[in-house]
Amino acid sequence: MGKINFARVLLGGIVAGIVIDVLSYIVDGVILKSQWAAANQGSFTTNQIGGFCVLGLIAGLMLVWFYAACKPRLGTRYRTALNVGLAIWIIGYVLPNASYLYISAHLHNLMIFTSLGNLVEVMLATFIGASLYQDSAVIEATPQKAASV
Repeated sequence: MGKINFARVLLGGIVAGIVIDVLSYIVDGVILKSQWAAANQGSFTTNQIGGFCVLGLIAGLMLVWFYAACKPRLGTRYRTALNVGLAIWIIGYVLPNASYLYISAHLHNLMIFTSLGNLVEVMLATFIGASLYQDSAVIEATPQKAASV
């Protein structure tokens, strides 16, 4: 097993994070804007939007890092990216949104639609970030025979 190429994790993670941020904006900032405004009793502040962007970048980095860690064990196919994306989506998106479903009766539709939008975001980001990831080149030195004199 090769070592994780953290430069490629950073590259793929940043790209995946940008994909998450752009799609999150489309889903939550455009499509579900009125529902979020009603739930928050106003629109998101600039600080909140900036925080969401940072969280999207962190999620992208985590997606590619987990993909890199799972790749030697699960293979380098789309199935590995699918499994990693689903795991991150469930842990990072579904479970927190489910807590809102549990504690707030008026957020059911919003959390369901947001979670479905998050599924698209995470899966696309995982596939794009995974496609940019490459393992470090492992150069194994062959033992040199001692020269006879």
